[in-house]
Amino acid sequence: MIKNILSGLKAYVGALGLISQLKLWKYFAIPIIISVLTATIIGFSAYGWSDNIGQFLAKIWVWETGKETFTTITSFIGGIFVLVIGLIVYKHIILALSAPFMSPVSEKIEAHINKNLQHNHRKTSFQEQLIRGIKISLRNLGKELLITIPILLLKFIPVVNIFSTILLFLVQSYYAGFGNMDYTLERHLNYKDSINFVVKNKGYSIGNGIVFMLCLLVPFLGIIIVLPLSVTAASVKTVELLNKENERSVL
Repeated sequence: MIKNILSGLKAYVGALGLISQLKLWKYFAIPIIISVLTATIIGFSAYGWSDNIGQFLAKIWVWETGKETFTTITSFIGGIFVLVIGLIVYKHIILALSAPFMSPVSEKIEAHINKNLQHNHRKTSFQEQLIRGIKISLRNLGKELLITIPILLLKFIPVVNIFSTILLFLVQSYYAGFGNMDYTLERHLNYKDSINFVVKNKGYSIGNGIVFMLCLLVPFLGIIIVLPLSVTAASVKTVELLNKENERSVL
């Protein structure tokens, strides 16, 4: 698993150079706009909701003594809760809506890597790519929330909350990488087979998603470069994995 995670991280090396070499920047214009607008809306919403959640949680404390301290703590936890849920929603919105624009990027990268190798790709329209992206994102959003909410509750437990933060980050990374890998898988595998493929190669997905999530920690610039870098890296690695599978099937 660790080896695969590192391999997923390594795929980012040379990503910017490959984007420039293949002249792919134009394909990222609309996804970047989607990313900025989505992040702005979710950011303002999170700012307003964090205090409300904090005040709601503070009602648990029925005593006057320590009420103010408890309210401060719950407001902080409320802020973390809204931030985490906001990141999850942001991530799946941009991954879903960017699908039709990222598919050509992935295809050009695959053509560059495979040169003259011929593969029978599934032909899909803009609408089909969008529907596929939304379907994958809704599926992953539901599963990620089911995993994330119990992890967030662990933050109330001292010491354990440190490990829960790491686990939460890895879960978010896995589903981010999942979406990025599917832009390539969409041409080769159906919905069910794509899910099985990523599950089998979850280490690579986590590795790709780690950088995706770290990019979001960089103010403003992060939401601009996150898709170009992560989609390019995921496409390179996914094509490599598919080629290995094709070689094994021939043998």
